Amino acid sequence: MAASDMEYYSRAARNPAHAQWLSPLLLGAEACLCAFIILKVPYTEIDWEAYMQQVSQYLDGERDYTLIKGGTGPLVYPAGHVFIYSMLFKLTEGGKNILVAQAIFAWLYLAILTLVMACYRMAKAPPYLFPLLVLSKRLHSIFLLRLFNDCFAVGFLFIAIFAYQRRIWTVGSVAYSFGVGTKMSLLLAAPAIAVILLQALPVRRALNAAFLMAQVQITIAWPFITVNPRGYLSRAFEFSRQFLYKWTVNWRFLDEKTFLSREFTILLLLAHLALLLLYTATRWIKPSHQSLPEFISGLWRSRPLLVHQQISLRVKPTHIMTSVLSAMAIGLLCARSLHYQFYAYIAWATPFLLWRANLHPIAIYMVWAVQEWAWNVYPSTNASSAAVVGCLLIQVLGVWWGTADDTLEQDLSAAEQNRGDRRAD
Repeated sequence: MAASDMEYYSRAARNPAHAQWLSPLLLGAEACLCAFIILKVPYTEIDWEAYMQQVSQYLDGERDYTLIKGGTGPLVYPAGHVFIYSMLFKLTEGGKNILVAQAIFAWLYLAILTLVMACYRMAKAPPYLFPLLVLSKRLHSIFLLRLFNDCFAVGFLFIAIFAYQRRIWTVGSVAYSFGVGTKMSLLLAAPAIAVILLQALPVRRALNAAFLMAQVQITIAWPFITVNPRGYLSRAFEFSRQFLYKWTVNWRFLDEKTFLSREFTILLLLAHLALLLLYTATRWIKPSHQSLPEFISGLWRSRPLLVHQQISLRVKPTHIMTSVLSAMAIGLLCARSLHYQFYAYIAWATPFLLWRANLHPIAIYMVWAVQEWAWNVYPSTNASSAAVVGCLLIQVLGVWWGTADDTLEQDLSAAEQNRGDRRAD
């Protein structure tokens, strides 16, 4: 192949415009692959039966969260989970028609994948990332063979990201709150979302968005908090839950005594807080063009309208997606225990974050392959768990390093301005 041909294909693979025709091709292939997996790969029962047992008690009239239990133990997810799986209970003949359930999750997978690709396109991500969105064996398993509630939670997360990218702030906030109301793992994104809203909106409107999120939580939890509010909060948002060492995917390379120690828990918490502070001070508030003390003090006094508008316009789709996904990556890196279903929050974020880390495309594919291998090792080993932590660390530190100058967002803004100037001419 001639050097000129190589250069042409290299430019095409990096040109975001080509993602527009690549996305439907990948989605079509994925639809066929999903059908093949459902028909040919045996379904694996893990939590589905427990979900059905729990929601059947709700449908029978039980409203005390502490009394709702299943085969795997008590109900430990927020009310959104209950309502979603109650609908699935009715659509699948009480959970007995697994094939129908798998078909529903296949459509859910394809719908979310479509949304993820739309988010990537809004962020001007290059087409060479898009094949990585459809190649994960573990992600197909989570959706089509395990039927986990994380599938719905990650869907709400990307609805929120897409809505925020389109500057539809109310829809994004409602979607995010529904996601938190399905599984509290999405709370990991809350710091970044708060910073985004405080820059994109006047402080009063940002507080209104927070109030709206709280209203959504109260509304979906109302049948339970009117009966036993403390019981609902302690089960739906149980921060003190103890995870078993034998199921951990990320910290297996540590000995069990260290894994269960209070000191290790405190160390992870401090690391989480330190990384959030670092990202907030040096990355997430960049659209404001202020230091962290200036940004905080600016929240207590009204900014001039023109200044606020300039800040808001600098909150670009790329910045929004980078901020939210990096917050999730930070939280997952510092989580004491990750289970296999948590890969739903990682698989579609990793290609984007590695790109934002300014890694070479070959390096992106290599890190992705190592991570995919690690999450498919069962049970986890010292090597696989070290790879899980290492890949997340590369993403967290890489994005921080790679976005130091924000040249990508500046270049995109300049390109948008040039297109506007040409249209005006």
